[in-house]
Amino acid sequence: MQEKELKRLQDKAKEIRKMTIEEIGHLGLGHIGGSMSIVDILTLLYYRAMENLDPSDPRKEGRDKLVLSKGHAGPALYSVLSDKGYFPKEWLLTLNQGGTNLPSHCDMNRTPGIDFTTGSLGQGGSAAAGIALADRLKGSSAITYLIIGDGESQEGQVWEMAMFAAQFKLHNLIAFMDFNKLQIDGHISEVMELENIVQKWTGFGWHVQRVDGHDLQALDAAVQAAKAEKSLPSMIICDTIKAKGFSPAEGKQTSHHMAFSQEMAQQAISDLYSE
Repeated sequence: MQEKELKRLQDKAKEIRKMTIEEIGHLGLGHIGGSMSIVDILTLLYYRAMENLDPSDPRKEGRDKLVLSKGHAGPALYSVLSDKGYFPKEWLLTLNQGGTNLPSHCDMNRTPGIDFTTGSLGQGGSAAAGIALADRLKGSSAITYLIIGDGESQEGQVWEMAMFAAQFKLHNLIAFMDFNKLQIDGHISEVMELENIVQKWTGFGWHVQRVDGHDLQALDAAVQAAKAEKSLPSMIICDTIKAKGFSPAEGKQTSHHMAFSQEMAQQAISDLYSE
């Protein structure tokens, strides 16, 4: 990736973080931690990697698709979709309020641009594998992208999906694990250890890479390598920081779902742009 393109993506990621802080901050509470940790992944996907997207036709045939299995991180995806023109940015200020089209967890029937309803942890991966298989059966070259959480990866259904995708050689399925090492009940290592996570996914028959999930250059290289793999599904383990870019709670377990004031939001935005 050339320096100019990298700078464009870095600036966009910062803008998406700002929008997400404002979005959740307007309500005063929400899933800030897991939303902020995946912003760089979403930025790389929607502003560089994904193809055939059309905000005027969100269900366009042949488009690449994203299943955000950790559906509680929807606010970050909503920021991206509004910025891309899927719906007005004013909707962001209705997050999780009565009558909103932007519920706390992703809902494909309410939000333009959401490819699958998620929130019941573990289930999004199965949906993504099914979508990838369906596209292959239709002769489509579309890629299905999947984002799962590390706490979510303690669900048995994730590993059932891993076997299924390997069995059917779903090379058009590219998954990311948001490995921020924290979940609602504490540290991953204390609740249910996942390491050595690379060996686990490799053992299940996947093409596996591990990168810094906030390094857009590394993420881009990993996606290109995953696209070049033509026989195995791909897993990109992303080492991330929970609440990355939200200074009052960056790296803290308490950021999973938290209340914060407008003053905290504005301070976080100020800190974000002073980096």
